[in-house]
Amino acid sequence: MLNSNVDIQLGIIWYLIFILSTAAHEAAHAFTAYQFGDRTAWLGGQVTLNPIPHMKREPFGMVIVPLLSYALGGWMIGWASAPYDPYWAQRYPKQAALMGLSGPAANLILMLIAAALIRIGLAIGFFQIPQTLRFTQMVMGGSDGLLQGLAVGVSILFTLNLLLMVFNLIPLPPLDGTSLMELILSGEALEKYRELILHPGLRTFGILIAWSVMKWLFPPVHLAASGWTISCKIRPVAAAGR
Repeated sequence: MLNSNVDIQLGIIWYLIFILSTAAHEAAHAFTAYQFGDRTAWLGGQVTLNPIPHMKREPFGMVIVPLLSYALGGWMIGWASAPYDPYWAQRYPKQAALMGLSGPAANLILMLIAAALIRIGLAIGFFQIPQTLRFTQMVMGGSDGLLQGLAVGVSILFTLNLLLMVFNLIPLPPLDGTSLMELILSGEALEKYRELILHPGLRTFGILIAWSVMKWLFPPVHLAASGWTISCKIRPVAAAGR
């Protein structure tokens, strides 16, 4: 059943930030692969921050599911992807690992940009610190509609990219965190890990397991990162709340 209290203006802000964040994540994958010799994503037009090529590749994950999830629950989920040559990845595993980690790195950069905007806004008096922390309320803009919209935007930009970074760094297939293990492990340990992540059951249910882990992992990470950003003690509420 559709949520009768859907906030259209908030949904527009949500969606713009969602497509920016997912496009940046996939463009980083595509650009890094291109730099290391894999032209697959470049030929597919994914080496760009323009969301249109990414939407064309994943219309369900970048258009239908995000809008539907917002209409039903008040927040957005979705996905995007960038193609790569698996033979290139097998031949150059370290470069492929760096390609995998470049997506979360792009989300980290966007999160830090949002953090800088939040700190600047607080320093010049545009923003105020809220009593409670929400996904869309790390700071408030007061009674000014434009400043409040900006406060909501930077709050979502910060929290969504933190979530994307943390979630994708969980070392379960098909997430980017498996690339991190390629750089950390070596020898027999790496071979056993590669065998583990190729297990059909783990590849099938990896996303579900990772999402279950996020239920307890993300709230304290969000609270710590938010506290660092606004340099104060805040009272948390559900991280996915509006």
